[in-house]
Amino acid sequence: MLDFRLAKWNATAPGLTSEMDWITWLESGFIQATEENIKLSVKKISPMLRRRFTPMGKVAAASLYELDLSENTPLVFASRHGDIELTLSLLQNIAQDQDLSPTNFSLAVHNAIAGLLSIARKDTSTITSITACRDIIPLAILEAITQLQDFEQVVCLICDTPIPDIYKPYTESCEIPYAIAMLLKRSDGTPMRLAQPKDVSIEKSKEILDYYQLLALLLDKQQHATFPTHSASTHWAIQRI
Repeated sequence: MLDFRLAKWNATAPGLTSEMDWITWLESGFIQATEENIKLSVKKISPMLRRRFTPMGKVAAASLYELDLSENTPLVFASRHGDIELTLSLLQNIAQDQDLSPTNFSLAVHNAIAGLLSIARKDTSTITSITACRDIIPLAILEAITQLQDFEQVVCLICDTPIPDIYKPYTESCEIPYAIAMLLKRSDGTPMRLAQPKDVSIEKSKEILDYYQLLALLLDKQQHATFPTHSASTHWAIQRI
């Protein structure tokens, strides 16, 4: 087990920016926010650079900027599918023997959003970009915790977007685009623990419950969150201590 401190956090999705928004969303049975409610504040990013941010990138940026970091901070960027809509459009262009947009190609790589955020914030700190199938949430936090061995604080930014219809028969995905940014510290913050119990296994659940579990924990709706591993033979657990 690994202990850490959660200094502050923010979650952002279309129409969901405050803690009360998320509490209402959790209690309403995951009713999807409407596009008319989108109000993501990315005005701190210059207009020229802002044009390069995709919808998922804007959600990630809004969540990160709400942490109001006062100093350069290493970033762990985690996404299960990345900017998959953009990737699919490039694949469709290839299938139709069309030229690829160099800009779209550069923005489709997995660390593109993290790189843009680094440029926007003028932050030259370490960036780690990961994906980990359906284990993405606990393993992103694990990566951030391990980096606390070298740094006083680390940002863990987890984000994803619904997958295109063409992929839905093959895997599950979140139902709304979302980003959760957490500032982890060695000290100063809420004491938390990440563990992988060996004696208990839990039933494999849909991915929507993964970020539901994390949000419920962050919102003080429960004292622990559990995440089945990809094989479902064991699970990760995050709890307040």
